[in-house]
Amino acid sequence: MSRRPNSEQRRAQIVAALLSTMAEHGYEKATIQLIARQAGLAPGLLHYHFKTKVEILVELVTTLAELSRARYEGLAAGALTAEQRLLAYITARLGTGEGADGHAVAAWVVIGAEAVRQPEVRRVYQEAVGAELVLIESLLAGCMGEQGRRLGQVPFLAAALLAFMEGAFQLASAAPGVMPSGFAAGTAAQLVQRYIAAEAPA
Repeated sequence: MSRRPNSEQRRAQIVAALLSTMAEHGYEKATIQLIARQAGLAPGLLHYHFKTKVEILVELVTTLAELSRARYEGLAAGALTAEQRLLAYITARLGTGEGADGHAVAAWVVIGAEAVRQPEVRRVYQEAVGAELVLIESLLAGCMGEQGRRLGQVPFLAAALLAFMEGAFQLASAAPGVMPSGFAAGTAAQLVQRYIAAEAPA
């Protein structure tokens, strides 16, 4: 009988423990011992599933990307138009309420910093960001096409929206309370809608 499902469950448990430990101690101080304690496992079990802490962090990038995509798909399930799907995406990424996870946002900011320093993290981070950009471009193209607008600027608007989100994540994590509460989702939606409305007809 295969032990794979149990192994996958343990790996997910360890990744979740790193997320919780990072939220409390930061990545540098999130030792294997602290992660193991958070997971309720012996440190040796962590090394059985992951050779290094960086490997756990790399797995966390994939996990966060999957959770983020799942939240978007849940919010977009009832969307009837391309614009509704785009707004569902913005809400999924920047909105508060059900499904929002401050720990995940803080972890994503830490991952971005570690991507600058560690090639293994940079590779998977760039893949996740690249996939995100493709999704944003698709949503924008659908919305702009639906409204009869030219699509030539879609890559630039997609990059601007992604940069806005990353900046909002950084501020929410590093300077909580400085920015107006709940500003990000509504502001991003307004900016995108105004840009699309100002774009030349196709």
